[in-house]
Amino acid sequence: MRVLLLSDTHLTDPKKMPTRLLAEISTSDCVLHAGDFTSFKVVELLETESSFIGVAGNNDSSELQEKLGYKQRFELAGYRIGMVHGDLGVGKTTLDRALNSFADCELDLLIFGHSHQPYLKKHGDTWVVNPGSPTNRRNSPSYSYGLMELGTELQVQLVYY
Repeated sequence: MRVLLLSDTHLTDPKKMPTRLLAEISTSDCVLHAGDFTSFKVVELLETESSFIGVAGNNDSSELQEKLGYKQRFELAGYRIGMVHGDLGVGKTTLDRALNSFADCELDLLIFGHSHQPYLKKHGDTWVVNPGSPTNRRNSPSYSYGLMELGTELQVQLVYY
């Protein structure tokens, strides 16, 4: 199963979605988005183009917050996944807040966003990933997103462009 990992797209118009990203969406079995869509239309695009799971971020409307919630725990292809934007909770850094959000859960993968800083590292038995942002890189040298393959092993990588 091929999964696209996104966060912090910050798009008000889905027509401004980069062509590269549209191609990734169309070839993915599922899209996971860790918040800050900034437009309900972006969620609608992702829902129509692929299987989709998302959480709301601090820049999302109350409508999106109500629809998606701030935290999701689910299984895909037998893997336990947690997803949170990372702006809320206990901890000094976005990473700390994300890890603390699922401190009581056994996960194979934790996805978070908010900082726009790509991150991929194993913490114990859990892969922790922030896909960065494919449209708003802030202080990162490149735009980024994540790709994951769920098969006999969980494989995750960051893609920079």
